Amino acid sequence: MAGGSHWLTTEERNQVLLDLKAAGWSELGERDAIYKEFNFKNFNQAFGFMTRVALQAEKMNHHPEWFNVYSKVQITLISHDYGGLTRRDVRLAQFIDKVLSLS
Repeated sequence: MAGGSHWLTTEERNQVLLDLKAAGWSELGERDAIYKEFNFKNFNQAFGFMTRVALQAEKMNHHPEWFNVYSKVQITLISHDYGGLTRRDVRLAQFIDKVLSLS
């Protein structure tokens, strides 16, 4: 398994979920995953955002579940190899939020 993909401790999980929820992520309890929807001005902005995220995800060997229609991008993060939310998901969510803040 990829390094850094291990489970979060209860304390870490509580803290990161608070931080992620404050940034607009939702917890999908039935899947032990996190979800966020992004809206852009047009398809070009949405696609550029997805491209930046895709390049980072490939470096991390961690690929989001996502859905895109025109200017909307929906992202779900879960570590399938661990069956739930891990530190790797948190790191990718933080990267995604950073990309968004730079747009």
